[in-house]
Amino acid sequence: MKLIQHVGALSAISCALLASQAAQAADEPFVNPDWANHAWYVGGSIGASKAKIDQQRIEAALTANGSSMTAFNKDEKDGPAFKLFVGKQLNRYLALEAGYVDLRKFSFDSTTTDGSFNGQAGFRGVNLDLVGQIPLTERFSVLGRIGADYMRTSTHFTGTRLNAVTAPNASEKKSGLNAGLGVEYKLSEALAMRAEVERHRVHDGIGNRGDVDMLSFGLVYKLGRPAAAPVVYTPPPAAAPVAEAPAPAPMPAPAPAPVPTSEKVSFAAEALFDFDKSVVKPEGKAALDDLLVKLQGMNTEVMVTVGHTDSVGSDAYNQKLSQRRADAVKAYIVSKGIDASRVYTEGKGESQPIADNKTAEGRAKNRRVTVEVVGTRSAVK
Repeated sequence: MKLIQHVGALSAISCALLASQAAQAADEPFVNPDWANHAWYVGGSIGASKAKIDQQRIEAALTANGSSMTAFNKDEKDGPAFKLFVGKQLNRYLALEAGYVDLRKFSFDSTTTDGSFNGQAGFRGVNLDLVGQIPLTERFSVLGRIGADYMRTSTHFTGTRLNAVTAPNASEKKSGLNAGLGVEYKLSEALAMRAEVERHRVHDGIGNRGDVDMLSFGLVYKLGRPAAAPVVYTPPPAAAPVAEAPAPAPMPAPAPAPVPTSEKVSFAAEALFDFDKSVVKPEGKAALDDLLVKLQGMNTEVMVTVGHTDSVGSDAYNQKLSQRRADAVKAYIVSKGIDASRVYTEGKGESQPIADNKTAEGRAKNRRVTVEVVGTRSAVK
């Protein structure tokens, strides 16, 4: 019992420590969707549980010999119930999850004209569930689960009417079903928080079946997040040796210092992102990789990524979408080895169109992300 209490306390502390990092992670762009949709994860939830005590059946058993019920009190709620789990994301929509769940204890006290009868039942065990998710936005999704439990039920009865049961301290292990619904909000690609309500079908230890409901809040952490891969720049080949001139040549004039240059590239938003999304597609990553290759040999001083949208939708929504897309491009460039302190982002929303938003062709041109690079090359321009 003490070990279970310590595990519950540690899970609550771990959830609190992870939550302290949530504010920092909330603005982090998503750049590894393939990893996130196939990762292993761990998590924990804590909450409250509620059982249905069959008062009518108990009263009928205690008054069968002519006794009268004078008092009946029941405690159908307990907490903190908790669960710890590990899972494997099969794809964006399905995961397989196994864990340990403690639904806590429930009790009743009754008094008849012939004496007293008190009972207590506790439930804990392991579960294996199939979890489905339906993404509503990039970060928010609804989830449902269905699976099986293997529960240990421990019952304890006291009082002067113990003849109402055959075993005052019964314990049994049996399997049952569980199901639940909930929501999940991704604070980052690795960290998410959940709220769920679940129903577990259990045995009460004396031959009856019942339901225990659990409302919980928790955190999920995905393991093995890929590290940023630096861009490897290939140095230019060494110059061939110059043959010695037969006679000394005049000293050449000193070469002028490199002049700062600016290069600006515009990408169609559809080439980088899916519709209404801000996660860089594989084709978009290839386009950005090509840009970085072209910049080899340049001493980069400043890079600015600017997001633009068409006029469809509200000004506020378009402003946020353009900023998220600019941030996503920066995150990918930084993951390739560019110093984050040299990369700036800006969202212009629909404020700077380059074509007429009244036509589909014009709107497509306005949906774009520009990357401007300021730096110096070794060669004189």
